[in-house]
Amino acid sequence: MLMRTDPFRDLDRLAQQVLGSARPAAMQMDAYRSGDDFIVHFDLPGIDPETIDLDVERNVLNVRAERRSPAPEGAEMIVAERPTGTFTRQLFLGDTLDTERVEASYDAGVLTLRIPVAEQAKPRRIQISGGSRKQLDR
Repeated sequence: MLMRTDPFRDLDRLAQQVLGSARPAAMQMDAYRSGDDFIVHFDLPGIDPETIDLDVERNVLNVRAERRSPAPEGAEMIVAERPTGTFTRQLFLGDTLDTERVEASYDAGVLTLRIPVAEQAKPRRIQISGGSRKQLDR
């Protein structure tokens, strides 16, 4: 078994203990289009679903979640590597997405958003009206 130490990680941990808690890391996410939906997955392990807030204002989607420390108040923390606090992320959505029909689900520490593509943005076939050959030659 290979063991490695990271002196900078140890320095970060020491600074966090001396100076107080550091700002939590950003929510990691994946986003892709599948058919007529835009799908976004956020990694939020250990988050109570009751602390997740989602809102859309104009074309900005705001995601906010909070992870609280599992230790009871007054307990002496021996190791605290998991970030706690409030996590936020903003997504700027294009006009091609239907922000009125966003669906959200949370399962196994992953928040999944399904945002449908707006009807006016979907590809559509354009009908060509018939005409005689003579009209085209003019």
